[in-house]
Amino acid sequence: MNSAKVLVAGVGNRFRGDDGAGQAVISELRNWALPAAVELIELSGEGAALMEAWRGYETVILIDAVRSGAEVGTLHRLEAGSQCLPKNFVLFSSHAFGVASAIELARTLGELPAHVIVYGIEGQSFAPGQTLSAAVAAATSMVARRILGDLDVEPAATGRKRSPA
Repeated sequence: MNSAKVLVAGVGNRFRGDDGAGQAVISELRNWALPAAVELIELSGEGAALMEAWRGYETVILIDAVRSGAEVGTLHRLEAGSQCLPKNFVLFSSHAFGVASAIELARTLGELPAHVIVYGIEGQSFAPGQTLSAAVAAATSMVARRILGDLDVEPAATGRKRSPA
């Protein structure tokens, strides 16, 4: 990716089992020395807040738990800036106006950033008070590595992980 401003947003609720997958990826990415143009945030998934958060960014990478019928821990990568999200791809959200709705509304209004990548991690349990399932926890590290690739950041080139803030 070029040096334009990039927003990487982990969407979900870490207190509802696998719904915390997006936020777990952000926690992992905070351990790496990323370019100054990259901002990492955690969001609940409420659509209006998402649309406000990505305002002014050319590239947005969203990470969220999904339910599509695939095996738990399956990774999905979609170029949402250039294609609509598949109908069977349900981004898990407790909000009626969530990630998928925000993307499509922003597209209709001409307010969708030029490049929107959505990483979906197939979840299993979204019950309150639960932690990430083992398959989803393993997938979060894989997604973090793929995002480093999207950002043209080589883990070996960053030196060592920095201490978590």
